[in-house]
Amino acid sequence: MSNIFTLYKLALVAFCCFFIQGYACSCPVLECFFVKESSGLSSSQEKSLLHISTDAHHQPTDMPHQLPSDISPEMIYYITDPEATLCHPTLHAPRGPIQKPQCEINPFLPHPSSIDWAASLTESALRSALNPIYLQADWFSAAVQYPDRQLVVSSVMRAPTATKEPSVILSVSSKSVSVQVRLGEPALLDCSLWADPSSPLSGSGFAVEWHYQFRGNGRLVLAYDGKNDQLASTGEEGATLDFGGLHEKGNASLILREAKVRHAGTYICSVFLPYLLAEVSVHLEIVEPPSLSIYPSPLPLSFPGQVVTVLCEASGFIPLSLELSWEYKGADGNTRPLGTGSVTSHRQGWDGTYSQNTRLDLDMAKLGLGTGGEVVCVAVHPGGTRRAAVALNVIGVSSPSIEDAMAMVGVALVLYGLIKIVSWTFSSSGTDDASRDKKDN
Repeated sequence: MSNIFTLYKLALVAFCCFFIQGYACSCPVLECFFVKESSGLSSSQEKSLLHISTDAHHQPTDMPHQLPSDISPEMIYYITDPEATLCHPTLHAPRGPIQKPQCEINPFLPHPSSIDWAASLTESALRSALNPIYLQADWFSAAVQYPDRQLVVSSVMRAPTATKEPSVILSVSSKSVSVQVRLGEPALLDCSLWADPSSPLSGSGFAVEWHYQFRGNGRLVLAYDGKNDQLASTGEEGATLDFGGLHEKGNASLILREAKVRHAGTYICSVFLPYLLAEVSVHLEIVEPPSLSIYPSPLPLSFPGQVVTVLCEASGFIPLSLELSWEYKGADGNTRPLGTGSVTSHRQGWDGTYSQNTRLDLDMAKLGLGTGGEVVCVAVHPGGTRRAAVALNVIGVSSPSIEDAMAMVGVALVLYGLIKIVSWTFSSSGTDDASRDKKDN
């Protein structure tokens, strides 16, 4: 009996292992556009299917029985990705109308790096007696961006000539395609690299470059030669890498110790192997909400018929998008809008941030503000909504409030009491004087 139970357990474990292995090795099929350059500057594209597996010996089981009419059987590729970078969990979403990844595959031509500080990689590969037959194959590059910009992947793949079975040799990815930080905070721009350890190219070293690009202007932020463990000279301060994590785990993320306005823009993470290059882009946005100030503060005492001018200044904000408005909060707690007022144009300060003013004229006779309340300046910004309030007191209002009426009744009662006391005092004094006069006579 125990032997049967043991066999049952072994069969169950084997089934679970087979199921887990099959799931881990298999990835959904990607619909992709194969883009090929034609003569001149024109290019052509054709739909293709990428069947991705983490195991070169894994046989595809989830291929459709009937191919779409617009995809040729010649455009089906069986890709081996041991690191499973292309097997993102987003692709395992339930069937139905879901947003598909953007995918593009191109022919790739291995070539020595044109960057001076990375040229040593090619020299290292030549010294290691790299077999030229290894480069004489069909090479492809693939760029995949997953829905909601959760992940972007750039891969370089090698396939034996005239086959449709490429293997990923170099993969660069980012899980944070768009990053938002506030001024003065550290910024982390995610970038990871993986190189096939079985490839002769990976043993010749690697290099990483971060390049800044914004509105046609670019600059080198950081360049690192992983083969010789050297940083190239750049003019960027406060930018660094986790060098230990880079060599151990392929963590090529850029670290900016203190985010400034000039750091906003697009950053390109480029990874070099001998003859290979893959890169991804990460966008950094600096978001700083405004600081609000109201003038004058406090507001002077006002009376019906008077016009009071209030100024609100929003300063130190970025990006430029900002909406200014006014609100009035009465003593009863109710709030009503007062409009935008007179809004000035933007001004840029020395640190790159912006400022803007709005002016509001309060006509006490028209607005019906009662005895007063709070005048509130509201600023709506991508970094959050900010409010600043100042107290407004109105005197001499024709229709007193309940509190004022009660106070007036109280004062009247006190005055009435004083009058009675004075009257009683004088009447008592007169009676005493008349009594003394009669006794004297």
